[in-house]
Amino acid sequence: EEASRAALQRLVDLLVEQRERRRAKRNGQEDESDSQSEPPEERRKRERRMARERRRLLDLLARDGLEDETIELDLETEFDLFVTPYAENGGVDLDEFQDTVAELLESLQTRRRTRRVSIREARRILTQQEAQRLVDFDAVVEAAIKRAEESGIVFIDEIDKLITKDGEYGPDVSGEGVQRDLLPIVEGSVVMTRYGPVRTDHMLFIAAGAFHNASPSDLIPELQGRFPIRVELHRLTEDDLYRILTVPENALTRQYRELLRVEGVELEFTDDGLREIARLAALVNSRAEDIGARRLATIMEKVIEDVSFRASELAGQTVRIDAEYVRQRVGQIVADEDLSKFIL
Repeated sequence: EEASRAALQRLVDLLVEQRERRRAKRNGQEDESDSQSEPPEERRKRERRMARERRRLLDLLARDGLEDETIELDLETEFDLFVTPYAENGGVDLDEFQDTVAELLESLQTRRRTRRVSIREARRILTQQEAQRLVDFDAVVEAAIKRAEESGIVFIDEIDKLITKDGEYGPDVSGEGVQRDLLPIVEGSVVMTRYGPVRTDHMLFIAAGAFHNASPSDLIPELQGRFPIRVELHRLTEDDLYRILTVPENALTRQYRELLRVEGVELEFTDDGLREIARLAALVNSRAEDIGARRLATIMEKVIEDVSFRASELAGQTVRIDAEYVRQRVGQIVADEDLSKFIL
């Protein structure tokens, strides 16, 4: 609200200033020196006229009476710049760095540009600018660091990939080294970030992994001790897979429905069709590698494959995805275990 009030005052100032400039041009005053050299009586008349104009404009803006008019607005072009001075030998090339800084200072002179926008758009832009000025970013960063240190949660996924089995060599040979690098962070240390140092002593660390070819006990003992609570998740059942297809707002069924709606095709998923997709996904997971809900994506892709390919021909039609349709599209692939292993 405070930003809106400040933006309104700036908008009124700009309107009055630009209208006075146009009035001065009509009267033959081409620059500010003409108005500064005017007699005191004329200056007082001009100030009273501007005050009346301000009140009138404030009243109009409060009633949204000027929203479609245009105004010239000076905008700042914002950009992020990262300068990394270096030399071919790996050192710092100070001469090149000085040239880069000089070019930067020159570019800063051209960061402002004039743009003609509607009053409605100008109000939004000025409100954003005033809101940024009201925000103490140092205080925001300080509060964010404090909240991260006291209530932060760090999730380490696929930690089982860091386990190297005895006698194995190759890309996983450095897994134990990565575990030892993680250890001081999990135990509690100071991590340097772009916003300053952050302590990890009171952060909550959660690690997860499939552990198909290893077990949590294969982690280095020091890291195991920093994860005292261990939880094992059950396999996804057919009912779980059905809920994944129906409950989330961004479920696969909704994604495919919206995707094909762009082509003018309406997808209609029946309940028995979704049940059949979930049943086949659970069946393939039990026969082949259990990849969880990812199996739904591969089966759904095969079910919708023909519709996606012929979307332009089916424009304006409704395609019904029921249990029989699902069995026709993927039933034979699921029945052949060797084939489903590579396709689904």
